[in-house]
Amino acid sequence: MTLPPELESLRDVIRRHELDARKALGQHFLLDPGITDHIAALAGTLAERHVVEVGPGPGGLTRSLLAAGASTVTAVEVDTRAVAVIQELAEFYPDRLRVVEADALKQDLTTLCPSPRQIVANLPYNVATPLLIGWLRQGHAWERLTLMFQLEVAERICAAPDSAHYGRLAVLSQWCADCAIVMKLPPGAFTPPPAVWSAVASIRPHRNQPSPTLFKAMERVTAAAFGQRRKMLRGSLKGLNGEKLLSAAEIDGTRRAETLSIAEFDRLAHAHLALG
Repeated sequence: MTLPPELESLRDVIRRHELDARKALGQHFLLDPGITDHIAALAGTLAERHVVEVGPGPGGLTRSLLAAGASTVTAVEVDTRAVAVIQELAEFYPDRLRVVEADALKQDLTTLCPSPRQIVANLPYNVATPLLIGWLRQGHAWERLTLMFQLEVAERICAAPDSAHYGRLAVLSQWCADCAIVMKLPPGAFTPPPAVWSAVASIRPHRNQPSPTLFKAMERVTAAAFGQRRKMLRGSLKGLNGEKLLSAAEIDGTRRAETLSIAEFDRLAHAHLALG
């Protein structure tokens, strides 16, 4: 699909709406259509898919998602200036694009469109991690998440055991999904440039997802285990009846959290749930 030729340039849109990026909202805009088109392509075939985009800003990625053939795009935006921009864009796509003025941290995105659903977004950096954890809790509802993070956060999502970035976020993410960094971008790719590199992570939820109670158990186990990384597990998990927990999961209590595989954390979460 192609975009209407009469669409205004993104820089002109920003100027007309006085849509300067605001640090408080974690905004860094992508204006290069070559980059936004590539991100849309990384989400795979979007035909017959319903896409939710969080933080569309001036709508560069929104345009690319529409051009890539998404059945519908629902843009969730908290900035009233950007809401006005996307509402203007929706006039060209009345049946395929709508904007929802809401805080994505407080909005259940699964209620906004039918399945098959995806999220494709250049996330506001200041809320990216809590947004991801919330979506992992709903892993059954999403076909794929294609998300821009600060590079360090993307590395934490995809880190292997016993590596520098391996921690709670890696365990929760990889327990629920196949995760990979599929694109890296320098600061100069954004307006304004952030202080760090960024990366797109492809997160594809597993077919079988943990129950809500098991997910909560994993959250408690990983919070305790990585909350005191330097301690052996028998110490860091003491508040969760550590000796019984480790025995039930058949894990040596002298090990440290960063050495455990996802499968071993899975055993700990199941054991914690069983022990109550």
